[in-house]
Amino acid sequence: MNNSKFTGGLLGLIGIAILSGIIVLFTLGICLPYAVVIRQRWIAEHTYIEGKQLKFVGTGISLFGQWIKWLLLCIITLGIYSLWVNIKMKQWVVQNTCFA
Repeated sequence: MNNSKFTGGLLGLIGIAILSGIIVLFTLGICLPYAVVIRQRWIAEHTYIEGKQLKFVGTGISLFGQWIKWLLLCIITLGIYSLWVNIKMKQWVVQNTCFA
């Protein structure tokens, strides 16, 4: 029996999107990693896989370090590394997601 579900609603998602957007806008993108963490935490809190709730344990500071590294690699490779950044971000999110 598949007991997996997502319990988040539209208003919650809109609220998280607005909050994340405000954080990014007012910090001129510097706090983007913190906005990503807030969004991923909300998604995990509303996701159940086989009856078990997910928990996101990543922090803004750990993503910030990765983000700086990825930014430098993009600059050094004249943007070529940006092709890998999305995959690296997904890997980081999965590595920091577990069962509650």
